[in-house]
Amino acid sequence: MSRKMSFDALKKAVNAGEVDTVIAALVDMQGRLQGKRFHAAHFIDSAWEETHCCNYLLATDMEMVTVPGYDASSWERGYGDYVMKPDMETLRLIPWVPGTALVICDLLDHHSHEPIPHAPRQMLKSQLKRAKDMGYDVMMATELEFFLFEESYPQLFDAGYPEPTPVARYNVDYSIMGNSRAEPAMRAMRNALYAAGVPVECSKGEAERGQEELNVKYAAGLQTADMHVLVKQCAKEVAQSHGLSATFMAKYHTDKAGSSSHVHQSLWKGGKPAFFDKDAPNGMSELMRHYLGGQMAHARDITYFLAPYTNSYKRFCEGLFAPTKAVWSLDNRTAGFRICGEGTKSIRVECRIGGADLNPYLACAALLAAGLAGIEQQMDPGPEAAGDIYKAGEVTEVPKSLTEALGALEGSDMLKSAFGEDVMAHYVRAARWEIEEQNRVVTDWERMRGFERA
Repeated sequence: MSRKMSFDALKKAVNAGEVDTVIAALVDMQGRLQGKRFHAAHFIDSAWEETHCCNYLLATDMEMVTVPGYDASSWERGYGDYVMKPDMETLRLIPWVPGTALVICDLLDHHSHEPIPHAPRQMLKSQLKRAKDMGYDVMMATELEFFLFEESYPQLFDAGYPEPTPVARYNVDYSIMGNSRAEPAMRAMRNALYAAGVPVECSKGEAERGQEELNVKYAAGLQTADMHVLVKQCAKEVAQSHGLSATFMAKYHTDKAGSSSHVHQSLWKGGKPAFFDKDAPNGMSELMRHYLGGQMAHARDITYFLAPYTNSYKRFCEGLFAPTKAVWSLDNRTAGFRICGEGTKSIRVECRIGGADLNPYLACAALLAAGLAGIEQQMDPGPEAAGDIYKAGEVTEVPKSLTEALGALEGSDMLKSAFGEDVMAHYVRAARWEIEEQNRVVTDWERMRGFERA
């Protein structure tokens, strides 16, 4: 299915007065859409070829702070420009905003017009090319969980984010009746995304009050990441239009389950699933086993790209379906890597480590880099884990903190080889800054615990 727009179709829609605004958006390190809203007439006149942005957009934190310590962008280097080059293959109407189309841009060097190597979209492109050069096409899908609340974003912000009110008062996992209060907003999301060319399969209530899950059909790797950021943008804007708010925090509340973003992966060759071998145990081809072996070997190295914030690690707790062990298992939701579709052509690897706060381009790129390294080195994934893996001993643990994940990231020769040392230094700095900021800030918990009693 494709409901993307050709450039000629955009011109006709603009001339007919059906489209008056075109959003040109890049993807920042946090996985957010940043960019400009063009008058559509100017976009079709010239901006469709390129526009420009400040290069600090790949060197800021969540608060848009100009973070010191980056080589690529700094006060010393003058914070110059990047070229935003629209990828016209991504042009589409976004029906949840009247009269508006959107195109995703790649980032190029202002002088050489070469791709920016640490741009998230480019990092994924580099690994997709690597796979293609090995003879494989990459298919992926991401499942997104999030919470819906009755208060609007401005209400929560102005009140200092007190405990928000979930749209459901009890666990509505799979409940049709229980999730009906959220349905006006969820229906609007499904329909708007589908009309925008995002093949939504379904949505459902998840396993916590006010939690939702929205699933999109698998697609080629880059398309999957593009659709992921559109789902988040649509969910937030549609929630806002209904007077609600949505959060994709990995863990918004101490006593509630977190929100995940599971990533499904498979390789194809010649139009056929290369992970499937009907004569192999569980239908897992040797290629699949090597790919999985790379992810087992490098699971800790890539965790930062699946869990990029200090808050991300608070999701990893026993009994709430977030994995704590980086092992693989067949159809077992307590494992970090779950094999789905065993014995069938749909067999695939589902990584369950990532939270809803991940950047899909970085997560998919890192998972792919690890899997391809496994193929190149013919790595074995080891034996399947079974039973309640929360209780498993003597197995690889998911890092328990961003500090622990940073150590694995910084020491990863595999990632340096895949992306380059300069790119990895950029993201090491991003991780270290997040830790520095978290360590600096006095929290409500600290005040409540120590104000009188310390």
